Amino acid sequence: MSDKKRVLSGNRPTGQLHWGNCFGALQKWHDIQSEYDCYFFIADWHALTTGYNQADQIETSVTEVLKEWLIMGLDPEKSTIFIQSLVPEHAEFHLLLSMITPLGWLERVPSFKDMQQQLKNKDINTYGFLGYPLLQTADILLYQADFVPVGEDQLAHLEFAREIVRRYQHLLTSSFLKEPLPLLSKATRVPGVDGRKMSKSFDNAIYMSDDADTIRNKLMQTITDPDRKRRNDPGNPSICNIFAYHQLYMDADSIADIESACKKGDIGCVDCKKRCIEKAISYWAPYEQKRNEYHGKENELMDIARAGSKKARMVAAQTIAQIRSDFGFGFSNAKK
Repeated sequence: MSDKKRVLSGNRPTGQLHWGNCFGALQKWHDIQSEYDCYFFIADWHALTTGYNQADQIETSVTEVLKEWLIMGLDPEKSTIFIQSLVPEHAEFHLLLSMITPLGWLERVPSFKDMQQQLKNKDINTYGFLGYPLLQTADILLYQADFVPVGEDQLAHLEFAREIVRRYQHLLTSSFLKEPLPLLSKATRVPGVDGRKMSKSFDNAIYMSDDADTIRNKLMQTITDPDRKRRNDPGNPSICNIFAYHQLYMDADSIADIESACKKGDIGCVDCKKRCIEKAISYWAPYEQKRNEYHGKENELMDIARAGSKKARMVAAQTIAQIRSDFGFGFSNAKK
């Protein structure tokens, strides 16, 4: 058994992964997988919370996520890579936790009302959507994770999980579960081409699998400083989406040069975009080559996920056995 602290995190398979997924999560996962006992899972049940009418796309999206994870350097020899639905203990634990979770706790999660506002064109008035923070909690606690990599905007979800642990301990007089801690890292601001948070739902994303021509076209259409009317006008990099992208691909000195030139009006938005395009295409070129190497190897990808899921389920089974006992179902652990 590893003496490393355990980390758990995941991605919903809702289609192609974008730059926000890469720089907001995957790059950081890659950097910590040697330091921690990492469990990374594809949250396919979570995909149904907002995409229950697109269930036919889940299998394809799962293999797409697996491919992008491996391309970005997640290593199944270092990390446990698995699929949520292949570990049914997630669902059982979610069910049991739902019996002790006050409805008001779910309704006050900040993202609940935020997403309702942002996705007005979708009917997400379902229990699945309301209850997804509890399923997230089950995901984390099932593996007794010490840390969860989160940005500051996700701390409310992790605090919800910590509150559930305290309620569990109080109501069931059990100290079995432990409160997970945030593994905070410097926030990476990755806006969409329209300035909002990059999201497939907003149709403003630049995808990790976009080819050079697509990257070029999207960046040329990206909104810059809206108050800058003429090329020589001083700009404000802090509100420019292209400047946010520069920070993904350039070193500190180059970023400082761009910032200074923009503020002085020494570089126009078109030229600034062209520099960003050059850097972005250069960055993604070797990953595109790796992506081609996985073409037609969906079965091999799934074999990796099945092996990881088998390992994850062994851990989950030990946790759920104690959970059953705490809830009074210890008899279900007896071997027939």
